[in-house]
Amino acid sequence: MFELLGGVLQSSVGEGDPMQVLDRVSEVLKQKGQQIWSISPESTVYEALRIMADKNVGSLLVLDRGNLAGLVSERDYARKIILKGRFSKDTRVDEIMISAPITIAPDCSVDDAMRIMTENRVRHLPVINLNGSISGIVSIGDLVNWIISAHQETIEKLESYIAGSA
Repeated sequence: MFELLGGVLQSSVGEGDPMQVLDRVSEVLKQKGQQIWSISPESTVYEALRIMADKNVGSLLVLDRGNLAGLVSERDYARKIILKGRFSKDTRVDEIMISAPITIAPDCSVDDAMRIMTENRVRHLPVINLNGSISGIVSIGDLVNWIISAHQETIEKLESYIAGSA
């Protein structure tokens, strides 16, 4: 994790940028669990909201016969139902879902996933394997927590190094 180069302690958390986290999204999924909460496109938005509340998640994958058809989130509900005066019990998920969500592969770095979220103004990224199967979903909160942990670990190792060399 650390290497002494020219009298300067270097961290392998990131190459070039000491704040970059190169851990893979697959590691985040292993820690948080790969449970996938989903709903069908024909279900009502009310049913989607009930599942999100029960599972304490902010989005659901929309699966049509096992294939990713879209993503629906609390944000979609707020913007496409509440603000437009629609009713969640009368609206189908496929009427408000993001039908072509941005996805990432399990080997995507945490840093790249954060960049993708920021550039595209999204809060959830489905993680899709090369064979097209769904590996899981990561939220911006999952990634922020991972980054905080990675930086805390780096700080602790630096403190230990400094204390040992003093």
